[in-house]
Amino acid sequence: MKQMTKSLALIAAASGVVFGVLTPLSASASSGAQALKWTKCEGSGLDPRQRCATVSVPMDYADPDGPQIEIAVSRIRSENPDARRGALLLIPGGPGGDSMNDPSKKGQRLPQSVRDAYDLIGFAPRGMAPSTAVDCGLEQRDLARTTLLPWPAPDGSVDANMAAGKRMADACARNGGELIRHISTLNEARDLDRVRAALGERKVSAWGVSYGTYVGAAYLQLFPQRTDRVVLDSNDHPDPVHAERAWLAAFERGAEDNFPEFAKWASAPGNPDRLADTADEVRPLFLGLAARLDREPIPWPGANPAELNGNVLRQSMLDSFYDPDDYPALARLIRAAQQGTVPPAPAGPPEAVLQNVTAVGAATICNDADWPSDPAVYRKGVAESRAKYPLTGGMPRNAMPCAAWPWEPKEAPVRVTDRGPSNVLMVQNERDVATPLSGALKLREALGRRAVMVTNDSTGHDAYLDNGTACGDATVSRFLATGKRPAADLYCE
Repeated sequence: MKQMTKSLALIAAASGVVFGVLTPLSASASSGAQALKWTKCEGSGLDPRQRCATVSVPMDYADPDGPQIEIAVSRIRSENPDARRGALLLIPGGPGGDSMNDPSKKGQRLPQSVRDAYDLIGFAPRGMAPSTAVDCGLEQRDLARTTLLPWPAPDGSVDANMAAGKRMADACARNGGELIRHISTLNEARDLDRVRAALGERKVSAWGVSYGTYVGAAYLQLFPQRTDRVVLDSNDHPDPVHAERAWLAAFERGAEDNFPEFAKWASAPGNPDRLADTADEVRPLFLGLAARLDREPIPWPGANPAELNGNVLRQSMLDSFYDPDDYPALARLIRAAQQGTVPPAPAGPPEAVLQNVTAVGAATICNDADWPSDPAVYRKGVAESRAKYPLTGGMPRNAMPCAAWPWEPKEAPVRVTDRGPSNVLMVQNERDVATPLSGALKLREALGRRAVMVTNDSTGHDAYLDNGTACGDATVSRFLATGKRPAADLYCE
Protein backbone atom coordinates (compact mmCIF):
# COMPACT_ATOMS: atom_id res chain seq x y z
CA MET A 1 0.00 0.00 0.00
CA LYS A 2 2.83 2.19 -0.71
CA GLN A 3 0.80 4.15 -3.19
CA MET A 4 -1.89 4.80 -0.63
CA THR A 5 0.34 5.57 2.29
CA LYS A 6 3.18 7.31 0.46
CA SER A 7 1.26 9.08 -2.27
CA LEU A 8 -1.50 10.13 0.26
CA ALA A 9 2.05 9.28 0.94
CA LEU A 10 -0.74 8.96 1.98
CA ILE A 11 -4.13 6.98 3.48
CA ALA A 12 -0.85 5.42 4.50
CA ALA A 13 -8.33 -5.05 -0.69
CA ALA A 14 -15.45 -7.92 -2.64
CA SER A 15 -16.97 -10.43 -4.19
CA GLY A 16 -19.92 -12.21 -5.31
CA VAL A 17 -17.46 -15.07 -5.05
CA VAL A 18 -18.04 -17.51 -2.27
CA PHE A 19 -16.03 -20.72 -2.58
CA GLY A 20 -15.46 -19.99 -6.26
CA VAL A 21 -19.11 -19.51 -7.29
CA LEU A 22 -19.95 -16.33 -9.18
CA THR A 23 -23.03 -14.23 -8.42
CA PRO A 24 -24.91 -12.44 -11.22
CA LEU A 25 -22.85 -9.29 -10.50
CA SER A 26 -19.80 -11.21 -11.65
CA ALA A 27 -21.24 -12.04 -15.03
CA SER A 28 -19.07 -11.82 -18.12
CA ALA A 29 -17.75 -8.43 -19.01
CA SER A 30 -17.35 -9.43 -22.65
CA SER A 31 -20.21 -7.09 -23.48
CA GLY A 32 -17.77 -4.31 -22.63
CA ALA A 33 -16.01 -4.66 -26.02
CA GLN A 34 -15.71 -1.19 -27.53
CA ALA A 35 -13.48 0.63 -29.99
CA LEU A 36 -10.81 2.54 -28.12
CA LYS A 37 -9.75 5.97 -29.35
CA TRP A 38 -6.08 6.40 -28.45
CA THR A 39 -4.77 9.95 -28.10
CA LYS A 40 -1.69 11.69 -26.70
CA CYS A 41 -1.61 11.50 -22.89
CA GLU A 42 -1.65 14.64 -20.78
CA GLY A 43 1.21 15.22 -18.39
CA SER A 44 4.94 15.88 -18.48
CA GLY A 45 7.88 13.52 -18.58
CA LEU A 46 5.96 10.75 -20.35
CA ASP A 47 7.38 8.43 -22.96
CA PRO A 48 6.23 9.80 -26.34
CA ARG A 49 5.01 6.31 -27.24
CA GLN A 50 2.44 6.30 -24.44
CA ARG A 51 -1.16 6.79 -25.55
CA CYS A 52 -4.36 7.20 -23.54
CA ALA A 53 -8.00 6.29 -23.99
CA THR A 54 -11.15 5.78 -21.94
CA VAL A 55 -13.35 2.73 -21.42
CA SER A 56 -17.03 3.10 -20.49
CA VAL A 57 -18.20 0.81 -17.67
CA PRO A 58 -21.40 0.61 -15.62
CA MET A 59 -21.43 2.64 -12.44
CA ASP A 60 -23.44 -0.21 -10.90
CA TYR A 61 -22.82 -3.69 -12.28
CA ALA A 62 -26.21 -4.76 -10.89
CA ASP A 63 -27.65 -2.29 -13.43
CA PRO A 64 -25.34 -2.74 -16.42
CA ASP A 65 -27.55 -0.66 -18.72
CA GLY A 66 -27.78 2.20 -16.22
CA PRO A 67 -25.45 5.19 -15.82
CA GLN A 68 -21.96 4.70 -17.19
CA ILE A 69 -18.62 6.08 -15.96
CA GLU A 70 -15.25 6.39 -17.66
CA ILE A 71 -12.07 4.47 -16.82
CA ALA A 72 -8.90 6.13 -18.14
CA VAL A 73 -6.28 3.76 -19.52
CA SER A 74 -2.79 4.20 -20.93
CA ARG A 75 -0.62 2.00 -23.15
CA ILE A 76 2.82 1.55 -24.56
CA ARG A 77 2.81 -1.16 -27.18
CA SER A 78 5.13 -4.15 -27.26
CA GLU A 79 8.57 -3.17 -28.50
CA ASN A 80 8.79 -6.30 -30.68
CA PRO A 81 5.50 -7.26 -32.36
CA ASP A 82 6.97 -10.61 -33.42
CA ALA A 83 7.56 -11.50 -29.74
CA ARG A 84 4.29 -10.03 -28.44
CA ARG A 85 2.30 -12.30 -26.13
CA GLY A 86 -0.44 -9.94 -24.97
CA ALA A 87 -1.21 -7.16 -22.50
CA LEU A 88 0.28 -6.67 -19.03
CA LEU A 89 -2.01 -4.82 -16.61
CA LEU A 90 -0.04 -2.68 -14.15
CA ILE A 91 -2.34 -2.77 -11.10
CA PRO A 92 -1.48 0.01 -8.64
CA GLY A 93 -1.45 0.05 -4.87
CA GLY A 94 -3.75 2.06 -2.70
CA PRO A 95 -6.66 2.09 -2.56
CA GLY A 96 -6.24 5.55 -3.96
CA GLY A 97 -3.39 4.94 -6.39
CA ASP A 98 -3.30 4.89 -10.17
CA SER A 99 -0.90 3.52 -12.77
CA MET A 100 -1.58 5.92 -15.64
CA ASN A 101 2.09 6.93 -15.92
CA ASP A 102 3.49 3.49 -15.13
CA PRO A 103 3.96 2.37 -18.75
CA SER A 104 6.35 5.33 -19.14
CA LYS A 105 7.98 5.03 -15.72
CA LYS A 106 8.17 1.78 -13.75
CA GLY A 107 7.25 -0.16 -16.89
CA GLN A 108 10.48 0.97 -18.52
CA ARG A 109 12.46 -0.72 -15.74
CA LEU A 110 11.17 -4.06 -16.95
CA PRO A 111 13.76 -6.06 -18.88
CA GLN A 112 13.67 -5.95 -22.65
CA SER A 113 12.27 -9.47 -22.91
CA VAL A 114 9.20 -8.41 -20.91
CA ARG A 115 8.73 -5.13 -22.80
CA ASP A 116 8.90 -7.12 -26.02
CA ALA A 117 6.30 -9.62 -24.79
CA TYR A 118 3.61 -7.20 -23.66
CA ASP A 119 1.72 -4.03 -24.27
CA LEU A 120 2.09 -2.21 -20.93
CA ILE A 121 -1.31 -1.06 -19.67
CA GLY A 122 -1.88 1.52 -16.93
CA PHE A 123 -5.21 2.81 -15.65
CA ALA A 124 -6.89 5.05 -13.10
CA PRO A 125 -9.35 3.02 -10.99
CA ARG A 126 -12.96 4.16 -10.77
CA GLY A 127 -13.22 7.37 -8.81
CA MET A 128 -9.59 8.37 -9.51
CA ALA A 129 -8.91 11.28 -11.84
CA PRO A 130 -8.58 11.29 -14.82
CA SER A 131 -11.27 8.58 -14.72
CA THR A 132 -14.69 9.75 -13.52
CA ALA A 133 -13.60 11.18 -10.18
CA VAL A 134 -14.99 11.59 -6.66
CA ASP A 135 -14.24 14.10 -3.91
CA CYS A 136 -15.60 14.24 -0.36
CA GLY A 137 -14.72 17.87 0.26
CA LEU A 138 -13.04 17.08 3.57
CA GLU A 139 -11.96 19.71 6.07
CA GLN A 140 -8.26 20.57 6.00
CA ARG A 141 -7.68 19.07 9.46
CA ASP A 142 -9.08 15.74 8.25
CA LEU A 143 -6.47 15.56 5.48
CA ALA A 144 -3.64 15.37 8.04
CA ARG A 145 -1.57 12.21 7.86
CA THR A 146 -2.27 11.40 11.48
CA THR A 147 -6.03 11.67 10.90
CA LEU A 148 -6.12 9.67 7.68
CA LEU A 149 -4.48 6.86 9.62
CA PRO A 150 -6.34 6.77 12.95
CA TRP A 151 -3.73 7.52 15.58
CA PRO A 152 -5.39 7.65 19.01
CA ALA A 153 -4.82 10.35 21.62
CA PRO A 154 -1.73 10.07 23.83
CA ASP A 155 -3.83 8.48 26.58
CA GLY A 156 -5.30 5.94 24.15
CA SER A 157 -8.66 7.65 23.80
CA VAL A 158 -10.50 7.01 20.51
CA ASP A 159 -13.09 9.77 20.96
CA ALA A 160 -11.39 12.17 18.54
CA ASN A 161 -11.01 9.37 15.99
CA MET A 162 -14.72 8.53 16.19
CA ALA A 163 -15.57 12.20 15.73
CA ALA A 164 -13.20 12.57 12.76
CA GLY A 165 -14.57 9.41 11.19
CA LYS A 166 -18.11 10.76 11.51
CA ARG A 167 -17.13 14.10 9.95
CA MET A 168 -15.41 12.36 7.05
CA ALA A 169 -18.23 9.87 6.46
CA ASP A 170 -20.80 12.67 6.52
CA ALA A 171 -18.73 14.71 4.07
CA CYS A 172 -18.48 11.74 1.68
CA ALA A 173 -22.25 11.17 1.90
CA ARG A 174 -22.89 14.86 1.28
CA ASN A 175 -20.34 15.50 -1.49
CA GLY A 176 -19.37 12.14 -2.98
CA GLY A 177 -22.33 11.66 -5.30
CA GLU A 178 -23.77 8.31 -6.33
CA LEU A 179 -20.43 6.95 -7.58
CA ILE A 180 -18.90 6.82 -4.11
CA ARG A 181 -21.36 4.03 -3.20
CA HIS A 182 -20.05 1.86 -6.05
CA ILE A 183 -16.27 2.08 -5.47
CA SER A 184 -14.98 -1.30 -4.29
CA THR A 185 -12.30 -3.88 -4.96
CA LEU A 186 -14.70 -6.16 -6.79
CA ASN A 187 -15.91 -3.37 -9.04
CA GLU A 188 -12.32 -2.43 -9.83
CA ALA A 189 -11.72 -6.04 -10.87
CA ARG A 190 -14.85 -5.94 -13.04
CA ASP A 191 -13.69 -2.69 -14.61
CA LEU A 192 -10.39 -4.37 -15.47
CA ASP A 193 -12.25 -7.06 -17.33
CA ARG A 194 -14.03 -4.39 -19.33
CA VAL A 195 -10.60 -2.96 -20.09
CA ARG A 196 -9.43 -6.42 -21.17
CA ALA A 197 -12.39 -6.74 -23.51
CA ALA A 198 -11.90 -3.25 -24.93
CA LEU A 199 -8.27 -4.09 -25.66
CA GLY A 200 -9.46 -7.12 -27.62
CA GLU A 201 -7.55 -9.56 -25.41
CA ARG A 202 -8.90 -13.06 -24.64
CA LYS A 203 -6.61 -13.21 -21.60
CA VAL A 204 -4.46 -10.68 -19.76
CA SER A 205 -1.35 -10.86 -17.64
CA ALA A 206 -0.94 -8.64 -14.60
CA TRP A 207 1.58 -7.19 -12.18
CA GLY A 208 -0.26 -6.12 -9.04
CA VAL A 209 1.58 -4.31 -6.25
CA SER A 210 0.50 -3.91 -2.60
CA TYR A 211 -3.28 -3.28 -2.55
CA GLY A 212 -3.06 -4.21 -6.23
CA THR A 213 -2.44 -7.80 -5.09
CA TYR A 214 -5.90 -7.79 -3.53
CA VAL A 215 -7.40 -6.44 -6.76
CA GLY A 216 -5.44 -9.11 -8.63
CA ALA A 217 -6.76 -11.79 -6.28
CA ALA A 218 -10.31 -10.54 -6.88
CA TYR A 219 -9.77 -10.74 -10.64
CA LEU A 220 -8.38 -14.26 -10.25
CA GLN A 221 -11.60 -15.23 -8.46
CA LEU A 222 -14.05 -13.50 -10.76
CA PHE A 223 -12.42 -14.27 -14.10
CA PRO A 224 -9.96 -17.15 -13.60
CA GLN A 225 -10.01 -18.28 -17.23
CA ARG A 226 -9.15 -14.79 -18.48
CA THR A 227 -5.80 -14.68 -16.71
CA ASP A 228 -2.46 -15.51 -18.31
CA ARG A 229 0.60 -14.79 -16.12
CA VAL A 230 -0.07 -13.04 -12.82
CA VAL A 231 2.56 -11.51 -10.54
CA LEU A 232 1.45 -10.46 -7.04
CA ASP A 233 4.08 -8.23 -5.43
CA SER A 234 4.05 -7.16 -1.73
CA ASN A 235 0.99 -9.08 -0.79
CA ASP A 236 -2.09 -8.15 1.20
CA HIS A 237 -3.58 -10.39 3.85
CA PRO A 238 -6.71 -11.84 2.16
CA ASP A 239 -8.92 -11.98 5.28
CA PRO A 240 -12.45 -12.58 3.90
CA VAL A 241 -14.15 -10.98 6.90
CA HIS A 242 -12.01 -8.04 7.90
CA ALA A 243 -10.76 -7.08 4.41
CA GLU A 244 -8.91 -3.76 4.79
CA ARG A 245 -9.11 -3.91 8.58
CA ALA A 246 -6.51 -6.67 8.20
CA TRP A 247 -4.39 -4.24 6.17
CA LEU A 248 -4.55 -1.61 8.92
CA ALA A 249 -3.72 -4.20 11.59
CA ALA A 250 -0.72 -5.33 9.52
CA PHE A 251 1.23 -2.22 10.56
CA GLU A 252 1.65 -3.73 14.04
CA ARG A 253 3.66 -6.64 12.72
CA GLY A 254 5.23 -4.65 9.90
CA ALA A 255 6.73 -2.06 12.24
CA GLU A 256 8.14 -4.75 14.52
CA ASP A 257 9.63 -6.64 11.56
CA ASN A 258 11.38 -3.51 10.29
CA PHE A 259 12.50 -1.62 13.38
CA PRO A 260 15.52 -3.84 14.07
CA GLU A 261 16.87 -3.05 10.59
CA PHE A 262 16.47 0.66 11.22
CA ALA A 263 18.13 0.26 14.64
CA LYS A 264 21.14 -1.50 13.11
CA TRP A 265 21.48 1.25 10.50
CA ALA A 266 20.98 4.05 13.06
CA SER A 267 23.76 2.69 15.30
CA ALA A 268 26.30 1.84 12.61
CA PRO A 269 29.76 3.43 13.07
CA GLY A 270 30.49 6.04 10.42
CA ASN A 271 26.82 6.79 9.76
CA PRO A 272 26.52 10.60 9.67
CA ASP A 273 22.95 10.25 10.95
CA ARG A 274 23.85 7.87 13.73
CA LEU A 275 21.48 7.99 16.72
CA ALA A 276 23.04 5.61 19.23
CA ASP A 277 26.12 3.52 19.94
CA THR A 278 24.25 0.20 19.84
CA ALA A 279 21.13 -1.10 18.12
CA ASP A 280 19.56 -1.97 21.46
CA GLU A 281 19.54 1.71 22.42
CA VAL A 282 17.51 2.90 19.42
CA ARG A 283 14.11 1.49 20.38
CA PRO A 284 13.96 3.04 23.88
CA LEU A 285 15.30 6.29 22.41
CA PHE A 286 12.48 6.36 19.85
CA LEU A 287 9.74 5.38 22.31
CA GLY A 288 10.95 7.88 24.87
CA LEU A 289 11.03 10.71 22.33
CA ALA A 290 7.54 9.85 21.06
CA ALA A 291 6.22 9.92 24.64
CA ARG A 292 7.89 13.28 25.26
CA LEU A 293 6.34 14.71 22.09
CA ASP A 294 2.96 13.41 23.22
CA ARG A 295 3.33 15.66 26.28
CA GLU A 296 5.23 18.54 24.71
CA PRO A 297 4.65 18.92 20.94
CA ILE A 298 6.97 21.19 18.97
CA PRO A 299 5.29 23.82 16.74
CA TRP A 300 5.78 23.02 13.05
CA PRO A 301 4.57 25.89 10.85
CA GLY A 302 3.33 24.80 7.43
CA ALA A 303 2.75 21.17 8.44
CA ASN A 304 -0.63 19.50 8.92
CA PRO A 305 -1.06 19.28 11.87
CA ALA A 306 1.08 22.32 12.63
CA GLU A 307 3.10 20.52 15.30
CA LEU A 308 5.52 17.65 15.69
CA ASN A 309 3.78 15.44 18.22
CA GLY A 310 4.28 11.81 19.17
CA ASN A 311 1.89 10.50 16.54
CA VAL A 312 3.52 12.55 13.78
CA LEU A 313 6.84 10.96 14.77
CA ARG A 314 5.28 7.48 14.77
CA GLN A 315 3.72 8.11 11.34
CA SER A 316 7.06 9.36 10.03
CA MET A 317 8.60 6.10 11.23
CA LEU A 318 6.08 4.05 9.26
CA ASP A 319 6.59 6.17 6.15
CA SER A 320 10.37 5.79 6.32
CA PHE A 321 10.12 2.02 6.67
CA TYR A 322 8.67 1.67 3.16
CA ASP A 323 12.17 2.12 1.77
CA PRO A 324 15.49 1.97 3.67
CA ASP A 325 16.63 4.90 1.52
CA ASP A 326 14.29 7.01 3.70
CA TYR A 327 15.99 6.10 6.99
CA PRO A 328 18.13 9.28 6.97
CA ALA A 329 15.03 11.52 6.88
CA LEU A 330 13.64 9.78 9.96
CA ALA A 331 16.96 9.98 11.79
CA ARG A 332 17.26 13.69 11.05
CA LEU A 333 13.72 14.29 12.29
CA ILE A 334 14.57 12.44 15.52
CA ARG A 335 17.76 14.42 16.00
CA ALA A 336 15.96 17.71 15.40
CA ALA A 337 13.20 16.80 17.86
CA GLN A 338 15.76 15.87 20.51
CA GLN A 339 17.05 19.43 20.23
CA GLY A 340 13.54 20.93 20.27
CA THR A 341 13.56 21.93 16.60
CA VAL A 342 11.95 20.75 13.36
CA PRO A 343 13.12 20.52 9.73
CA PRO A 344 11.21 22.38 7.01
CA ALA A 345 7.62 21.18 6.73
CA PRO A 346 7.33 18.28 4.30
CA ALA A 347 5.75 19.03 0.96
CA GLY A 348 2.48 17.24 0.23
CA PRO A 349 0.47 16.66 -2.92
CA PRO A 350 -1.91 19.37 -4.19
CA GLU A 351 -5.10 19.47 -2.12
CA ALA A 352 -7.27 18.40 -5.08
CA VAL A 353 -5.16 15.26 -5.49
CA LEU A 354 -5.23 14.51 -1.78
CA GLN A 355 -9.00 14.99 -1.64
CA ASN A 356 -9.44 12.57 -4.57
CA VAL A 357 -7.04 9.96 -3.18
CA THR A 358 -8.66 10.11 0.24
CA ALA A 359 -12.19 9.80 -1.13
CA VAL A 360 -11.35 6.72 -3.19
CA GLY A 361 -9.44 5.16 -0.31
CA ALA A 362 -12.26 5.72 2.16
CA ALA A 363 -14.93 4.50 -0.25
CA THR A 364 -13.03 1.31 -1.04
CA ILE A 365 -12.24 0.27 2.49
CA CYS A 366 -15.73 1.14 3.74
CA ASN A 367 -17.65 -0.44 0.86
CA ASP A 368 -15.56 -3.62 0.81
CA ALA A 369 -16.50 -4.84 4.28
CA ASP A 370 -18.53 -3.85 7.31
CA TRP A 371 -16.71 -2.15 10.22
CA PRO A 372 -17.98 -2.03 13.82
CA SER A 373 -19.76 1.18 14.82
CA ASP A 374 -19.43 0.68 18.59
CA PRO A 375 -16.60 2.79 20.09
CA ALA A 376 -16.08 0.09 22.73
CA VAL A 377 -14.72 -2.25 20.04
CA TYR A 378 -12.02 0.25 19.16
CA ARG A 379 -11.25 1.19 22.76
CA LYS A 380 -10.58 -2.46 23.54
CA GLY A 381 -8.53 -3.04 20.39
CA VAL A 382 -6.46 0.11 20.85
CA ALA A 383 -5.68 -0.73 24.47
CA GLU A 384 -4.55 -4.25 23.55
CA SER A 385 -2.49 -3.00 20.62
CA ARG A 386 -0.77 -0.24 22.63
CA ALA A 387 0.28 -2.79 25.25
CA LYS A 388 1.58 -5.38 22.81
CA TYR A 389 2.92 -3.18 19.98
CA PRO A 390 4.06 0.16 21.46
CA LEU A 391 5.74 1.32 18.25
CA THR A 392 2.37 1.83 16.55
CA GLY A 393 0.54 3.27 19.55
CA GLY A 394 -2.79 1.51 18.97
CA MET A 395 -3.40 3.00 15.51
CA PRO A 396 -3.74 -0.33 13.66
CA ARG A 397 -6.88 -1.31 15.59
CA ASN A 398 -8.58 2.07 15.64
CA ALA A 399 -11.63 3.50 13.89
CA MET A 400 -11.69 4.94 10.38
CA PRO A 401 -14.60 6.68 8.59
CA CYS A 402 -16.05 3.22 8.02
CA ALA A 403 -17.21 3.19 11.66
CA ALA A 404 -19.77 5.82 10.64
CA TRP A 405 -20.17 4.96 6.94
CA PRO A 406 -23.83 5.51 6.02
CA TRP A 407 -24.10 2.54 3.64
CA GLU A 408 -23.81 -1.19 4.11
CA PRO A 409 -21.47 -3.16 1.80
CA LYS A 410 -23.31 -4.36 -1.28
CA GLU A 411 -21.36 -7.64 -1.41
CA ALA A 412 -19.35 -9.96 0.78
CA PRO A 413 -15.57 -9.42 0.63
CA VAL A 414 -13.39 -11.46 -1.69
CA ARG A 415 -12.85 -15.03 -0.59
CA VAL A 416 -9.63 -16.18 -2.25
CA THR A 417 -9.56 -19.87 -3.14
CA ASP A 418 -7.27 -22.37 -4.86
CA ARG A 419 -9.73 -22.95 -7.69
CA GLY A 420 -8.49 -21.89 -11.09
CA PRO A 421 -5.36 -22.01 -13.26
CA SER A 422 -1.97 -22.42 -11.59
CA ASN A 423 -0.51 -19.24 -13.07
CA VAL A 424 0.40 -16.98 -10.13
CA LEU A 425 3.87 -15.98 -8.94
CA MET A 426 3.97 -14.15 -5.62
CA VAL A 427 7.03 -12.11 -4.63
CA GLN A 428 7.44 -10.82 -1.10
CA ASN A 429 10.10 -9.12 1.01
CA GLU A 430 10.73 -10.66 4.40
CA ARG A 431 10.60 -7.25 6.13
CA ASP A 432 7.77 -5.12 4.74
CA VAL A 433 6.08 -2.52 6.93
CA ALA A 434 2.77 -2.28 5.04
CA THR A 435 2.27 -5.81 3.75
CA PRO A 436 4.25 -8.02 6.13
CA LEU A 437 5.33 -11.55 5.37
CA SER A 438 2.81 -12.93 7.85
CA GLY A 439 -0.09 -11.63 5.74
CA ALA A 440 1.52 -12.71 2.47
CA LEU A 441 1.75 -16.26 3.81
CA LYS A 442 -2.02 -16.19 4.38
CA LEU A 443 -2.57 -15.27 0.73
CA ARG A 444 -0.12 -17.97 -0.33
CA GLU A 445 -2.10 -20.50 1.74
CA ALA A 446 -5.42 -19.37 0.26
CA LEU A 447 -4.18 -19.64 -3.34
CA GLY A 448 -2.76 -23.11 -2.73
CA ARG A 449 -1.75 -24.91 -5.91
CA ARG A 450 -2.45 -21.82 -8.00
CA ALA A 451 0.68 -20.02 -6.77
CA VAL A 452 4.39 -20.27 -6.14
CA MET A 453 5.97 -17.74 -3.79
CA VAL A 454 9.39 -16.07 -3.85
CA THR A 455 10.46 -14.66 -0.48
CA ASN A 456 13.29 -12.14 -0.50
CA ASP A 457 15.71 -11.70 2.39
CA SER A 458 15.17 -7.98 1.99
CA THR A 459 13.73 -4.91 3.68
CA GLY A 460 11.16 -2.47 2.32
CA HIS A 461 7.87 -2.34 0.45
CA ASP A 462 7.58 -3.15 -3.28
CA ALA A 463 9.77 -6.13 -4.07
CA TYR A 464 10.11 -6.59 -7.84
CA LEU A 465 12.62 -4.17 -9.41
CA ASP A 466 12.63 -2.04 -6.28
CA ASN A 467 13.49 -3.24 -2.76
CA GLY A 468 13.86 -6.96 -3.48
CA THR A 469 16.81 -9.11 -4.52
CA ALA A 470 18.57 -9.89 -7.80
CA CYS A 471 17.44 -13.51 -7.45
CA GLY A 472 13.82 -12.47 -6.91
CA ASP A 473 13.88 -9.99 -9.79
CA ALA A 474 15.33 -12.58 -12.17
CA THR A 475 12.70 -15.13 -11.15
CA VAL A 476 9.82 -12.74 -11.79
CA SER A 477 11.26 -11.49 -15.09
CA ARG A 478 11.74 -15.05 -16.33
CA PHE A 479 8.14 -15.91 -15.43
CA LEU A 480 6.71 -12.89 -17.23
CA ALA A 481 8.86 -13.46 -20.32
CA THR A 482 8.66 -17.27 -20.56
CA GLY A 483 6.02 -18.54 -18.14
CA LYS A 484 8.60 -20.58 -16.21
CA ARG A 485 8.12 -20.59 -12.44
CA PRO A 486 10.18 -22.29 -9.75
CA ALA A 487 8.98 -25.84 -9.08
CA ALA A 488 8.38 -24.89 -5.42
CA ASP A 489 8.43 -21.85 -3.18
CA LEU A 490 11.81 -20.14 -3.29
CA TYR A 491 13.87 -18.17 -0.75
CA CYS A 492 16.20 -15.55 -2.25
CA GLU A 493 19.08 -14.19 -0.18
